[in-house]
Amino acid sequence: MAEPSVCVKKLQGKVAIVTGGASGIGEATARLFADHGAIVVIADIQDELGRSVAQSIGSHHCSYVHCDVSDEEQVKTLVAFTVQTYGNLDIMFSNAGTISSSDQTVLDLDVSQFDRLFAVNTRGMAICVKQAARSMVERRVKGSIVCTASVAASRGANMRTDYIMSKHAVLGLVRCASHQLGGYGIRVNSVSPSAVPTGLTCKSPEEMMGVRKRYEPLTSLKGTVLSVRHVADAVLFLVSDESAFITGHELAVDGGLISLPPPVSLEAN
Repeated sequence: MAEPSVCVKKLQGKVAIVTGGASGIGEATARLFADHGAIVVIADIQDELGRSVAQSIGSHHCSYVHCDVSDEEQVKTLVAFTVQTYGNLDIMFSNAGTISSSDQTVLDLDVSQFDRLFAVNTRGMAICVKQAARSMVERRVKGSIVCTASVAASRGANMRTDYIMSKHAVLGLVRCASHQLGGYGIRVNSVSPSAVPTGLTCKSPEEMMGVRKRYEPLTSLKGTVLSVRHVADAVLFLVSDESAFITGHELAVDGGLISLPPPVSLEAN
């Protein structure tokens, strides 16, 4: 396991859950948390990938648990396993999400698809925040919860209506939870990336390059291409003591996004 490039391990002794941790942003964040001294429980439905990532991080630092975040009983089991195995839960990175399977507009909205997407992106996010917060309150842990939103959470678009609605809901959840949990010393924030090429949406290197080329001219920050590590670094900041007085905040990781390409494609986070 690689050592962090800083002298101090920012999460030494902390226990963290990372949902959607088998790939993409979740995998990068799980690895970074472990590099900084945290014990990490990866939760995902991609069992083979999840076990492989946990094994590569190391059994002393990481475990894998199968969990469909839209099922509250599975999330309860995930939190219970974490607390029973490692003694506490200090950090919840609620990152698991899914994308639209078609370019939905209001006029042709497929309600069945809408419900499936909301079950993960909105219901699942709320369940993870709820169950993590209950554990923290019960054990008097002044923990940190971070949710993955998106630049889509503050913008409209020409398509993917269900996805964009779900990310707006994440911001509403974070704002409510940060107010309601502040009295317990629990911080709740969100990270909002622009399009991040990952294996979830880009099936080939050519597709990943296409996403990068599409978004690079639309940011004010030149010479840097957004990667999952950039998002992981932002999450690390939000869960560490460096952000001890920050809650209810949406941290955009978008390179100073100026505009969105028509039609918009924000499905990669």
